[in-house]
Amino acid sequence: MTIAVPVEFADKALTAEIAEDLAVVETALRDTSFGGNEMFAEVSRHMMAAGGKRFRVMLVLLAARFGDSRDKRIVPAAVAIELTHLATLFHDDVMDEAVIRRGHPSANSMFGNSVAILAGDYLFARASRILADLGPQAIRIQAETFSRLVDGQLAETVGLRPGQDPLDHYMHVITEKTGSLIATAGRFGAMFAGAPDEISDLIADACQHIGVAWQLSDDVLDVSSSSAQSGKEPGTDLRQGVRTLPVLYALRSSDPAGERLRWLLTEADLTDAALHAEALSLLQVSPALGEARETVRTWIAGARSRLTPLPNVPARAAFESLCDFVLTRTG
Repeated sequence: MTIAVPVEFADKALTAEIAEDLAVVETALRDTSFGGNEMFAEVSRHMMAAGGKRFRVMLVLLAARFGDSRDKRIVPAAVAIELTHLATLFHDDVMDEAVIRRGHPSANSMFGNSVAILAGDYLFARASRILADLGPQAIRIQAETFSRLVDGQLAETVGLRPGQDPLDHYMHVITEKTGSLIATAGRFGAMFAGAPDEISDLIADACQHIGVAWQLSDDVLDVSSSSAQSGKEPGTDLRQGVRTLPVLYALRSSDPAGERLRWLLTEADLTDAALHAEALSLLQVSPALGEARETVRTWIAGARSRLTPLPNVPARAAFESLCDFVLTRTG
């Protein structure tokens, strides 16, 4: 299983501590009670067995270093965040009709859509039950986060409304659907470690910016990277007709030099290998890819501006390393 992102933190002691705490959270995840319901247990453990980066868990643990990182509430909070994330994956796979998740058969392809949806609902309930023991503020924040998650998913599902700018719509979806839970991961870590409210607010905002930048860097990698770098075939989103950030920038352009690319993106059947290859090659050399990279840099700059006022502890340098990593992977 791959746990956390492949970032080398400068502080070796912090790296070791985070690795130990990740292992504790992983054990707690696997020990989560499913109320004796064997079906929910089987479906949920199938998703957990697929592993994942546990990126949100790592953010909880890093943010906790701005207070008492040994507070007994930290691990349950991290578990609740990851259960919420896993629940959204169940629902996403159903809506996307996905058959593979992290190289494993998706839950919906194995157990059916209805069971996958109900299992996701159950994980949301388990997360809420855990947070109920951590106090009403935790429940309130979780409810607000869940509202944002649903808002982002609804916006993505419904699509553009009349007169709505496609880029504004896309950024709204990413901020709500991806950034909101990542922000809450940082907030929970700092809050339950007893950090002051102003520190928790800065960390939450920084995490949201890092999360959005990470998603946008995936958009760039889909166009610019090799299979070895991204872990998937280049242009996968392009082939599936997903209008990611570079595509949206290309479609906004009125440059005559991009006319052929715009036609391919709007009119061509990009499941055709030759047309897909042409569209990908044109997109790779278009100004749109540079604009997308610049947008990633802007979001990372926003994250850094919120990290700078934080206390100068190893965890702040670790967050800054995450910012560096996002820029490096983006190119």
